[in-house]
Amino acid sequence: MYQSYSMELAGRTLTVDINRVGRQANGCAFMHYGDTTVLSTATASEKPRDGIDFFPLSVEFEEKSYAVGKIPGGFNKREGKASENAILTSRVIDRPMRPLFPKDYRNDVTLNNLVMSVDPECRPEIVAMLGSAIATCISDIPFDGPCAMTQVGMKDGEFVINPSQEVWDNGDLQLTVASTREKVIMIEAGANEIPEDKMIEAIYMAHDINQTINDFIMKLVNEVGKPKHEYTSCAVPEEMFAAMREIVTPDEMEVAVFSDDKQTREENIRKVTEKMEEAFADNEEWLPLVGEAVYQYQKKTVRKMILKDHKRPDGRAINQIRPLASEVDIIPRVHGSAMFTRGQTQICDVVTLAPLSEVQKIDGLDENITTKRYMHHYNFPSYSVGETKPSRGPGRREIGHGALAEKALVPVLPSEEEFPYAIRAVSETFESNGSTSMASTCASCMALMAAGVPIKKMVAGISCGLVTGETDDDYIVLTDIQGLEDFFGDMDFKVTGTHDGITAIQMDIKIHGLTRPIVEEAIRRTREARLYIMDEVMSKAIAEPRKEVGQYAPKILQVQIDPAKIGDVVGQKGKTINEIIDRTGVKIDINDEGAVSICGTDKAMLEKAADMIRIITTDFEEGQIFTGKVVSIKEFGAFIEFAPGKEGMVHISKIAKERIEHVEDVLTLGDTVTCICMGKDRMGRISFSIKDVPAQN
Repeated sequence: MYQSYSMELAGRTLTVDINRVGRQANGCAFMHYGDTTVLSTATASEKPRDGIDFFPLSVEFEEKSYAVGKIPGGFNKREGKASENAILTSRVIDRPMRPLFPKDYRNDVTLNNLVMSVDPECRPEIVAMLGSAIATCISDIPFDGPCAMTQVGMKDGEFVINPSQEVWDNGDLQLTVASTREKVIMIEAGANEIPEDKMIEAIYMAHDINQTINDFIMKLVNEVGKPKHEYTSCAVPEEMFAAMREIVTPDEMEVAVFSDDKQTREENIRKVTEKMEEAFADNEEWLPLVGEAVYQYQKKTVRKMILKDHKRPDGRAINQIRPLASEVDIIPRVHGSAMFTRGQTQICDVVTLAPLSEVQKIDGLDENITTKRYMHHYNFPSYSVGETKPSRGPGRREIGHGALAEKALVPVLPSEEEFPYAIRAVSETFESNGSTSMASTCASCMALMAAGVPIKKMVAGISCGLVTGETDDDYIVLTDIQGLEDFFGDMDFKVTGTHDGITAIQMDIKIHGLTRPIVEEAIRRTREARLYIMDEVMSKAIAEPRKEVGQYAPKILQVQIDPAKIGDVVGQKGKTINEIIDRTGVKIDINDEGAVSICGTDKAMLEKAADMIRIITTDFEEGQIFTGKVVSIKEFGAFIEFAPGKEGMVHISKIAKERIEHVEDVLTLGDTVTCICMGKDRMGRISFSIKDVPAQN
């Protein structure tokens, strides 16, 4: 027998089956929301992993093609590596749940979500988020839950709770909010310039709904939850901290970390660590803990400096941004480039433009999204933080940072009709000391403008941090956190936007949630900072998009034709379109609506190809004048080709004003001539004339 529990959520029934499947996992929730079905499990190792100083949590979101009635593409016919959507969903689940596990817990934990059926009205992502929280809460894994999540979309200016896939994809807001029983613990948003007040309203609407879900989860915990298991604590003993303070006093530690130069600070900490290792060389219990203990000592020092003394490690004021610089066109020959520097964080962004045929194809569970026109890729090489390791391709962090900057800029991009290009922006991290994703947003915005992409407004991003004390009222919000403040602080609150509103939010925290005053202050601070960055820094480098794409970028000319004429342009087995391409050197794409995109670098050849297409798709009418090439000569006249596959015949009597005996007396193969359409002759055939072309004035 199994237990089944249900609740009404946003007008639909959410059902959770317990002990029906997956009984060998520590916790398992078989989730049903509409016809969407997700199997969520939580498992933990029996013992802690040796030799690590972090909590080894893995979150998986497995998309199965059978969930939408498809067989995977490719030769293998089997699901491959996780899609970008799966990785981003895993990150959204990880971020609110990780802080709720014990700080000294080192057992491996895996949260797995298997998407088995998808109802377009009930997005599987929200079901998996709730499933992970429920499976962990009812398991025997130590976890300070419950934790609930709600998504908010917007349609026609109205908020929609847990929207359908169609509303989520096409609305003006994509907001995910996670909450504990008291506070907001995670925010993720993409928005079409939503004003700050409206965003706060949406956040706390979701937070209120989360409380009903948390009550439901607690009902499950009380009825079927397992007692939490005991575990081996990996916390540093208090006696060790006391001994460390004797070796390096708090004042000395403050001097070691109080520097605006990352390398200087790291060298100071290296010397402190060496001192500790020498002092504890004979203590077999404490020596392996030196690295973690020094980290904790730094953390306590930095937090005390900020919270009690209002002193930041680099000496800045609480609301002060690090030194800023921006420039464009630093890389020759590329289509657009820009560099943005904030303190010791430096991003170079390069934009590449291509015809729409090069958009990214997406094969996922969302049938509304099959292509992606704007691609933002973020790279984080080891040299950017002074380390050495081989590059193994983008990890989940790189994919997440690229997606955040992409989300920030999508609302200001021109439509395909306005700018018929596929666009790729690549952010190269030259130097990193906090908030590279926000620097990527700024650099990418400038690179797009430098490339001649007519974005509607400028976008900038900034991150705020937080240090909290013993009570909810004891806290400090920090504008523009650097790496050290991110590592030792409680929050990384990233917000991007224009002058008019927010385009993206990503909030990570390490504590059990934020009060509303903290959320409101962080949003206010980020607005002040991003306006300053746009007005005083970015606009000084480039104030608006360039009027044309650059010299080395492809030029695209669009022609609209009757869809019924597409076959005429393509020709039998592609003969006609390939002939146009061979003659002009352009690239041609045609969609089902008859929109023709002609791409090349030579404007004259673009116009030539466009003229050919217009001629091919134009029905001959009396009075039209064409220029063509003599391709065939017969006794009775000559055939003139006006465009590939488009020919007309000029009778011998219509070649010259005077009578001629032979066509060859006037015309030679390859001659270029101008003709006028005379309409239909007595036989109903289209007739052309050279001699009746009106004289040029």
